[in-house]
Amino acid sequence: MSGSIAPVARSPRSMAWARRRHAFGGFCREFARSRSGMIGIIFLVVVIVLSLLAPVLAPSWMLDVTKLLDQPRFAPPSFAHPLGTDDQGRELWVRMIWGARVSLLVGFAATAVSMVIGTIVGIAAGHFTGWTGGLLMRLIDFFLVLPSLILAIVLSSVLSRGVWTIVIAIGLTSWAGTARVVRAQTLSVESRDYVERARVLGAGHWHIIVKHLLPAVLPLVLANTTLTVGSAIIAESTLSFLGLGDTTLQSWGSVLKNSMDVSAATAGYWWYVLVPGIAIVLVVLAFTLVGRAVETIVNPTLRSR
Repeated sequence: MSGSIAPVARSPRSMAWARRRHAFGGFCREFARSRSGMIGIIFLVVVIVLSLLAPVLAPSWMLDVTKLLDQPRFAPPSFAHPLGTDDQGRELWVRMIWGARVSLLVGFAATAVSMVIGTIVGIAAGHFTGWTGGLLMRLIDFFLVLPSLILAIVLSSVLSRGVWTIVIAIGLTSWAGTARVVRAQTLSVESRDYVERARVLGAGHWHIIVKHLLPAVLPLVLANTTLTVGSAIIAESTLSFLGLGDTTLQSWGSVLKNSMDVSAATAGYWWYVLVPGIAIVLVVLAFTLVGRAVETIVNPTLRSR
């Protein structure tokens, strides 16, 4: 008929993006049904917002000991001092807000480095055969059995002290677990019919990796990322506690180190130890709750458990 409207042809790219948007919407709906996941994400959003607003909520002069000469030392938590003060009269809530910036930055940045290295090595180890895959697998096994914390301590001791030194140290020592998981998923995807069809039709390694393997392993990498951030924050706190962090910046690990330097645990200044310790535990727990919720969504076998 002359009045009929011909259907608009959609390109394969637009159809692919439509599928991805639909999949992302379904993921968000599934995640919203997870009570523990929502608790974790809400808590993390609050912590991130507070850290970003640190210059507004707690100006940097509040950390300058030369301007806090009238502040009481080791004041316990009270209405005037919500979380108490430290050995130099600085408010602990101020140090915690500023310390969250460094701890979260290191956690996210180190996890990003770890995920990129682990994803690349894992896909390559699962896709390539022969001596290349075998060599990469031996490299993964080597970093798996190597104590990552000890290696991170060595790297932090050799390199110049700083936040990015800790990021590099944690990122370069924590990618092997991700690579192992990604390799297993890559081997599973490699055996599927559409990958075999693409290979028979002449698709090269780059096409198969980018178009088929990477999209298939990304959900698993996302779930592993949320779980790894918590471990990275603990590693940063440990390195800072050992005195390997940047002493000019506030972090939760440096607050713990300062509390140990003045023997706060044995002197009765319990808030000096508990506040940063509880903060680390709660943030790591929140990341774990989010990671478990994401893992349950991307791995259907876990939904019935």
